Parts: sequence; C-alpha cells; structure tokens
Amino acid sequence: MTLTDSGLLIVDKPQGVTSHDIVAAVRGALHMKRVGHAGTLDPMATGVLVVGFGNATRLLNVIVDHDKTYEATIRLGQGTTTDDAEGAIISTHPVPAMSRAELQTIIDARFTGTIDQVPNTYSAIKVNGQRAYDLAREGQDVQLKARPVTIHEFTVLDVRPIRVSDATGVRSVDSPQERMPEDADPHGGAIPALDVDVRVTCSAGTYIRALARDLGVSLGVGGHLTRLRRIRVGRYRIDDPRTVTAHSERRTFTNRDGETVTRNRAVLDASGDDLAVRALSMVEAASAAMPVAAISETQAADLRFGRRIRITEETPRGGRLAAVMPERHDLVAIVEPCGRGMVKPVTVFPVE
Repeated sequence: MTLTDSGLLIVDKPQGVTSHDIVAAVRGALHMKRVGHAGTLDPMATGVLVVGFGNATRLLNVIVDHDKTYEATIRLGQGTTTDDAEGAIISTHPVPAMSRAELQTIIDARFTGTIDQVPNTYSAIKVNGQRAYDLAREGQDVQLKARPVTIHEFTVLDVRPIRVSDATGVRSVDSPQERMPEDADPHGGAIPALDVDVRVTCSAGTYIRALARDLGVSLGVGGHLTRLRRIRVGRYRIDDPRTVTAHSERRTFTNRDGETVTRNRAVLDASGDDLAVRALSMVEAASAAMPVAAISETQAADLRFGRRIRITEETPRGGRLAAVMPERHDLVAIVEPCGRGMVKPVTVFPVE
C-alpha cells in the first residue's frame, strides 16, 4: 500500500517534545513540507495530536475547534510559575483532609458549565504580536484577559494524600524529576498535600493547567498540573487502532552560532507501509470532523467551479458539511448553508 498525497494521522505525542517536533517528524517520514497539526500540546503533555498532510491541512481549522477530553493529575497544595510541573514552585500550603466526594461537590459548583478562565501567562496566546510565554520569560508583566470556556465534564477519579517540601523555587519531594534520597526522612520538613486524578471534557481553548491553578486558588492552597494526557479531539481518539505512537530521543547538534546544543526530538514508531495503513484518507478525515452530504458527479463539478448546489441533507444551523462523492471516495468541498436547501463551497479540494 502506498501513502496518498493527503490525509490525517492521529499521533500519540510523547512527553518531552513539542507539537512542532511531531510535525517535523511527520515531515521527515513523509518527505513532505505541507504538514500541520490541530491543537497544541505542551511538552509535558502526552496524547492525541491530529496531524494533517497535503490537502488535509485545510481541515485542521475545523478540527481545532472541536471539544476535547483530557486525563490529568492536579497537585493541590503548591502553586508554580507556569501552573504545571515545569515551573518553579512559588507557594506551598497544607491541604486539609478531603474526600473524593467533597472535592467533586466543590468542582460541580464552581468549575462546570460555562466559566470565565484567565489563561496562564506562559501560554502561546499572542499579545501585540508576541507570544505571552516569550514576554513572560523576558520578565515583562503579562496581563491576559478572561475568556469564556465550557466545561462539559470535570470528574474526580482518585484522591491521594501525599507530602511535599515546604519550600519555593524547587521541585516537590514527590516529583519524579527530583525525588528524596532513599535514606531521607520522607516526612521531615514536609507538609500534607493532595494529588487528584481527573477527567475533563471541555470546549476548545480551555487550559487544563488554568483549571488546576483556579481549583487550588478556590481552596486557598494553590494548585498545579503534574500530568496531562489528551485522549480525544472531537471524534479522533487515542484508542483508535490506527494511532501512531512516537518517542523522544536526545539529539546533539551545532547551531548557527557554532554552539553545541542537546535537545529532544520526536521519532515516529511507524514508517513506510505501516504509516500508510494508519493514515486516514481525506473522506475519512472529513467524515470524523463534520457531517457529510453525498453529492453527484454533476454537483461535484458545480462545487469545484464555485457554484451553489441544492442538497437533501439537513444542514446544521450555522454549521458546515463535507460534500463527498461516495462511489469515488472523493472529498469535493466543505460547504455551508446559503438559503433553504442550498449550500455554497467555502473550501474546495482538487481530485486526489
């Protein structure tokens, strides 16, 4: 089987690499320049990254707006500069004993439905043309505005009492990056905290680490994210049998300034025919991204010339559909309603 010129890959991003690193790995594997992704994952995060290549990159703007589901661990009792485990600890407070049910009651009352959320300063949001995290790293005072997000589900899966170091500017003693020596007193100089495993389904644009921060603030103890895994983007799921796994490898190279640099790079665990089998075709990709309207060859020609057509399918109010010729397995266009029973093309795809 040969790989087509366009399609989607569901990649399970490993920890320690960026979403851009995954795109670079796909570019190298496919020997293609036209590759992109839908929805950035932080280097600490793992899970579903939808990667489009060829004409499928034009579907990514639709996919990025889909609801998403995450599984995460929130550490209550410590706040960090980045609201996740990659930042320096800036506050530590003892956490009173709390059951799973008690915590769920608080979350249901304050963090479900449509809420206003202020993104973390260390985010990719642009401020006057510059990324917020670049401005923050330069020491500038970055003020981001609250934005409405919708939390469809925020379920507490498990609650584990732990103890953490009563210090700031260092990792917690329970962090996998910096554990105490085996002969050290596990409770010496440590205070009670809580690790909370959660599952969150939310609208696009929601920051899970901001949820962790705000939950900690609401309890008066601070909080940050120690683990984040995205298990679903719209209808693209981590348990899809075609999901491509990847891993990170250390790479040493000399940069343009002649400096020796060592950093992680992403490596796909599939190539060649195996990668071809795992790729979603244009029709499969579009069918998972939006409702589908079956059209005739004549209608396909009209759409590709920019003409409006009449369809029998009910169009979602204000939504878009994929116009497909099923017998040819041909994605013709993305269309939108323009009158009773009529649709017009907003994105037209060439014949593959």
